[in-house]
Amino acid sequence: MIDYTVDCSATRAHQFHVQLRIGKPAVGQVLSLPVWIPGSYMVREFARHLSGLEASQGGLPVAVQQLDKATWQVANATRKPLRLRYTVYALEPSVRAAWLDAQRGFFNGTSLFLRVQGQEQQPHRVRLRGLPSGWQVATSMPTGRGRQVFEAGGYDDLVDHPFELGAFWRGQFKVRNIPHEFIVAGAWPGFDGERLLADSQRLCEQVVSLWHGAGKPPIERYVVMLNASEHGYGGLEHRASTALMATRRDLPRRDQPASDDGYTTLLGLIGHEYFHAWNVKRLMPSELATIDYTRENTTELLWFFEGFTTYYEDLLLLRAGRVDAAGYLRLLAKAVQSVVASPGRQVQSVAQASFDAWVKYYRPDENSPNATINYYTKGALVALCLDAGLRARGKATLDDLMRALWRHSEGGPITEADILAQVKRLGGVALAQALVQWVHGTDELPLTQALQGLGVALSFDPPTLAEYWGLRVSESALTGVTIKHVLQGGAAQAAGLAPGDELWAVAGWRLRRLEDARAWLPSTGPVPLLVARDQRVLALSLQPPLAAPKGTARLAVVATPRAAALAQRRAWLGG
Repeated sequence: MIDYTVDCSATRAHQFHVQLRIGKPAVGQVLSLPVWIPGSYMVREFARHLSGLEASQGGLPVAVQQLDKATWQVANATRKPLRLRYTVYALEPSVRAAWLDAQRGFFNGTSLFLRVQGQEQQPHRVRLRGLPSGWQVATSMPTGRGRQVFEAGGYDDLVDHPFELGAFWRGQFKVRNIPHEFIVAGAWPGFDGERLLADSQRLCEQVVSLWHGAGKPPIERYVVMLNASEHGYGGLEHRASTALMATRRDLPRRDQPASDDGYTTLLGLIGHEYFHAWNVKRLMPSELATIDYTRENTTELLWFFEGFTTYYEDLLLLRAGRVDAAGYLRLLAKAVQSVVASPGRQVQSVAQASFDAWVKYYRPDENSPNATINYYTKGALVALCLDAGLRARGKATLDDLMRALWRHSEGGPITEADILAQVKRLGGVALAQALVQWVHGTDELPLTQALQGLGVALSFDPPTLAEYWGLRVSESALTGVTIKHVLQGGAAQAAGLAPGDELWAVAGWRLRRLEDARAWLPSTGPVPLLVARDQRVLALSLQPPLAAPKGTARLAVVATPRAAALAQRRAWLGG
């Protein structure tokens, strides 16, 4: 048994004090801390928060040597029980790391638990000590013998169960008679927990129905842990739980209308992470079947596991009755807009974006829109095109494809070849070949055609001035207009504008909002600009483009579609 004791009493110092006991260590036992956490594809160097590592055997100190940034070797000469002590600083407000203060505690095992190399398959036990008065504990890790004792089957299992600690709100619901627990920390008074439970239950029921019909899901218990704060948004999936962050404003309140956009976004996040309990935690890329915690674990399949989950994120809201068809199409239009407005879609394929997630997606910069594409949003549009293609070719849908992959892999690892084989079986050779092009190429997706087949029309509004010039800006009544991104091939790039420029004046007039400049722009010819860059004031000239780029995407049902398209739309969006 690998035994960890976590002392949570140092809340003011924001420190977890950890003791590790190894019953039968190897001679010269090696230990390491993960450099990343599964589900978040970036090397995060959790060892930077670990300090004071010391070891003892039989009550006597034993030397510890650090081998690299996250690996240590103990100079134990025998296999007698070995004890280690160390401290982990915990003040990172995310779902990926660890947090401890006087109000709340949270941790993932990848931040706290040294991996005992060579004994990863042994049972692991966690004991919590020093919890402040009134604090509760929430985790999906099974309980062991004793108060605040929890047990895992191995190291992979150990670090797949985050812990939420504190005086939080707690609620429950059941799906197929399986208990689901919902934890909310930091909620405002007036928070409507009953509505959150009811809506979450509807979403979870839709997910289970999609994967298993009337059957039983492979979950014995599930825990949702939501931290509500002033700022922050995100989620991280686990096999039997999820850790979420959202703003307090997004939580439902007893005086809040049910159609609030922030609450809808929160429900989408809940559905997304719950869907991951199937699509990435069980059905997974073959490259991630065995986790290497010391380095990047690359795969080209995040377009499927994250992108298709994103497609279902919004579709589940429709199926659960949390948005109507028009509301769903508005959500889908945002994804279309995000992809169409990114020049990087013509540079990077969505498969390459998946592979490069470790160095590009989680480390965006001012040039990211020009060089990369988001595998979440473009992956969702690939799912849309595939769903439309399957529906057009017969009775199959994307739901059928997901279930077929589940059966084929027995809820386990898959490859791109597995996906293509099932697409070929359900939709034909041509559709499988098209999917390869959508995923590995940079040509435009056939969105207009796919949507027309579903009885939906795609259109675009006239561009804003920022879109017209090829800019993304931030605006403030105090500081004015600051350029964030200059898009590849746009008029702004040709004029010599750069990220970080402060746009002071357009055509001789001072401005606070870029769109206001439309009131005095010259009808023809170049536009004089005055910008500040690195304390210098520069005069530039912008030549408007000859052809206006696309503005905001709009999706709307076709009033009188063909009979086939009407039938497909009803099957897709509901009656």
